[in-house]
Amino acid sequence: MNYTDLKDKNLNELQVLLKEKKVLLFELKAKLKTMQLTNTSELRATKKDIARIQTAITAAKAN
Repeated sequence: MNYTDLKDKNLNELQVLLKEKKVLLFELKAKLKTMQLTNTSELRATKKDIARIQTAITAAKAN
């Protein structure tokens, strides 16, 4: 996911996407704790996606 993909979306879409990513992050953390997560780089990628979405939300609120 790139920032250029996100900047065209409206505020409601971004907030829904943010909620989905946060749920995914929670699930990944639970899998990590129970030793079920095989690809740990998914955690980092999901955190970065959340940061990009939050940046897009901030930019959308400013305009």
